[in-house]
Amino acid sequence: MRIGAAPLAAVRGLALALLALPVSLVLFVFSVVFFAVTFPIGFLLFPVVIAGVRSYAGARRRLAYTWFGVEIKDPYKPRPRFRRGLRGVFQRYRWAVADPATWRDVLWLFVDATVGFVLGLIAFVLPLYGPYGWVLAAGVWKPIVRSGGSEWYTFIHVMDQNSADNAALLGVVYTLIGLWLAPRLMRTSSLLTRGLLAPTRQRQLELRVAHLTESRSDALDTQAAELRRIERDLHDGAQARLVAMGMSLGAIEHLMDRDPEKARRLLAEARESSSKALTELRDLVRGIHPPVLAERGLGDAVRALAMASPLNTEVSVELPGRLEAPVESAAYFAVSEVLTNAAKHSGARRVWIDIRYEDDRLRIVITDDGHGGADASGGTGLRGIERRLGTFDGVLALSSPLGGPTMVTMELPCVLTAPGH
Repeated sequence: MRIGAAPLAAVRGLALALLALPVSLVLFVFSVVFFAVTFPIGFLLFPVVIAGVRSYAGARRRLAYTWFGVEIKDPYKPRPRFRRGLRGVFQRYRWAVADPATWRDVLWLFVDATVGFVLGLIAFVLPLYGPYGWVLAAGVWKPIVRSGGSEWYTFIHVMDQNSADNAALLGVVYTLIGLWLAPRLMRTSSLLTRGLLAPTRQRQLELRVAHLTESRSDALDTQAAELRRIERDLHDGAQARLVAMGMSLGAIEHLMDRDPEKARRLLAEARESSSKALTELRDLVRGIHPPVLAERGLGDAVRALAMASPLNTEVSVELPGRLEAPVESAAYFAVSEVLTNAAKHSGARRVWIDIRYEDDRLRIVITDDGHGGADASGGTGLRGIERRLGTFDGVLALSSPLGGPTMVTMELPCVLTAPGH
C-alpha cells in the first residue's frame, strides 16, 4: 500500500459519508413522487426524478473508478427517441419503469444511505479516535476529573495518569487498525456500489452482443478500406511501373538492331523501374504484415519501431511467448499509430513503452513527456486504434492532462500460442 493511501482513504470515507446524507432527501422525494404517480403531477415528475437519480448514480460510478479503481459500466437500456406531447410523456414513464436498472438504482440509494454511510464514517473516525487517547494521556483528563466529570476511552475509565497512559496505548492500536482498515472499507463500499449499480448479467450479455456487432462492422469496414488501399497502391505504384516496363521492353525489342545505344538506355530505365517496383511491393507487404513481426514477434517488432522513431524511445517487454498472429498485428499497428501521433502532435522528447502479458491479457502502456491535451475524439487516430482493438474485444484508455504526460493504455484478451525463446 502506498504511503499516504490510508489517510487519503479516511478523508474519502468522510466525503462518502457526507455524500450519503442528502440521499435520504432524494429517497424522500422519490417516495413522494412514486406514491403520487397516479396523479398528473406525480406522473409527470417521475421520469424527471429518475433522471436525477441516474445522474447521481453515474457520478458515483465515476467516483468509484477515480478514487478506488473500481470500474462500473453504464447499465441502462438505450434511450429511445421520444415523441412530443402526451405520448412522449407515456414513453418516458414506460422507459424508466421497465428498465431493471432503475429499481437497482433505488435499492442502491437505500444501501448507500445506510451501509455506505456507516462504512465511510468508520473509515474516517477510527484512525482519528486513536490520537484522542494520546490527547488524554497528555493531560486533558485532569481538568475533566477535577471538575467532577469522568471520561471513558472505549472500555477504559480514565481517572488518573495510569489509566490515561493505557488509553494512549489503546489509541495506538486503534490508529493502526484504522489506517489498515480504512482503504479496505472504502474498497468494500465501492464493490458494494458495483454490485448494485453495475449492469445485470442479461444486460451485460446485451452490451457484449452490441459491442461485438459494432466491432464486427468496424472490422469489415476496416478490412474493406485496407483492401481498397492495397488495390490503389498496387494500381498507382507497382502495377504502373510494371506496365511501363513492358512497354519499354517492347520498344527495346524493336531498337536492338536499329539503335543499340538507345536500347541500352531503355534497358537501364527498365532495370531502375523494376528495382523501384520491387521496393514498393516490399513496402506494401511490410504495411500488411511486417516481416520482423512474423519472424521475431511483437517485442522485437516494437523495438524496431522504437529505433526508427524520431523520439528517444525506451521499450520494456515481458512476454513469456508468442501471441496469436492477428493479435500481434493489431498490437503492432496500434503501437505504431501511437508513436506516430506522439511524434507529430505531442511535442515530446521521450517515450516509454511497456509491454507485458499477465492474466491472459496483453497490456501495453505508452507514455510520453509531451504537453498533453490529447483527445480520442480529436481525430488523432486514437479512434482508429479503438476500432482495431475492439475487433479483439480489447480496450484503450487515455490519460492526457494539459501539461502532460500522456499515457495510452491498451489491453487485449489473448492466449499464448508458443513459448518464448
